[in-house]
Amino acid sequence: MDTVSISDDGAGSDKGVGLESGAAVVAARTGGAEAGYAAQEPALREQLDENRLAWLALTLAPGLGPKRILDAVKQLKSASQIFTLPLTALEGLRFPAGAAQFLFDGKGRRAAEEEWGRVVAQGATLVSYSCPEYPERLREIYDPPPVLWVRGDAKLLSRPAIAVVGTRHPTPYGTGIAEMLSRDLAARRLLIVSGMARGIDSWAHKGALAARMPTVAVWGTGIDVVYPKENKKLAEEILALGGAIVSELPMGTFPAPQNFPRRNRILSGLCVAVLVVEAGENSGTRVTARCAAEQNRDLFAVPGNVTNKGSWTPNTLIKQGAKLVATWEDVWEELPSQVRLELESEGQTASKPEAGASLLADPVLRPQEAMVLEVLRADESLQIDEILELLETQLTSSEVFTALFELEMAGRIRQLPGKNYVRTM
Repeated sequence: MDTVSISDDGAGSDKGVGLESGAAVVAARTGGAEAGYAAQEPALREQLDENRLAWLALTLAPGLGPKRILDAVKQLKSASQIFTLPLTALEGLRFPAGAAQFLFDGKGRRAAEEEWGRVVAQGATLVSYSCPEYPERLREIYDPPPVLWVRGDAKLLSRPAIAVVGTRHPTPYGTGIAEMLSRDLAARRLLIVSGMARGIDSWAHKGALAARMPTVAVWGTGIDVVYPKENKKLAEEILALGGAIVSELPMGTFPAPQNFPRRNRILSGLCVAVLVVEAGENSGTRVTARCAAEQNRDLFAVPGNVTNKGSWTPNTLIKQGAKLVATWEDVWEELPSQVRLELESEGQTASKPEAGASLLADPVLRPQEAMVLEVLRADESLQIDEILELLETQLTSSEVFTALFELEMAGRIRQLPGKNYVRTM
């Protein structure tokens, strides 16, 4: 989750790609706020309520941040009161002149109605701070987002969860351990939350999906803009398996460097703990770790090779008191007792999820496959030419290729770019 700079996070280096919707935008722009509201399609109008509309209008107002919005609404009977306040009263809430005028003129209401139309067209929903569905853990942080844009199952946001985060440039060891830990924890019904960035984040989501369990991705873009664009299939898989995509940004928001550090407070805020796998000294993962500490969340880290620059952040966090993690049990034993009891009771009443590969007996391998597997490692990849050279006196190239194919199909190894292979954990 490298997000401190454009070079780390990648935000701004290329555009996001839209996540396709099944309907056209139904919002209609009209000359007046009331007319605009009345012009909505019946299905849309039924979903509108004044409070959520007001929260949305406040979020869209220029110059207003989460803390100022929450402080202002606390002074009102309800958020919807902003639609009836005179300009002087709006300015009395410490709103900038532009924001006050935006709300007083009715532009805020019209913008909120139009945005709501775009949300409904995507088959998504909005969860405002005053909604009962708003996650309680997120309310605890200093500046919770007033509105969450959610695509998928919004109820997941209140489940016990752990954020699994790390670098955009992981080693094979890092991707393997992130996938393994996420898979094993998800199989025990602990929700995996991450940012769907390249690298560790993506492998965390893949681990949860491998356990056939839902996962939540918190984006630094609108929920209709996939970033990075190569993760479009991953986003679709998350939704197909009952997961959710969450953002505090309006529809159509493209990646910008400043969005990602802000996003990280939501990642940690939704969770009971944060697990750091690999991250360099200047990684944006440190932002998430700092948020976790400020929010009184448990902090876990996977130790790494001291000569690897990606081990700097997790090793430093461990020295500073983060709990060392090698297996899922290291996380499980440190979870609050009420969280463990909740997860265990769910596991007893629900059908048992498919366990990850680490929980199942390994199938018997053919001799050629066993020989190929023997030369591969989990913490370092081997290029195909190196594998052929190591086995040239024992196997023909055809036998090596066949064994690699069978091992990959069985999930025992992974192929990396450039015909590099690594053992799965």
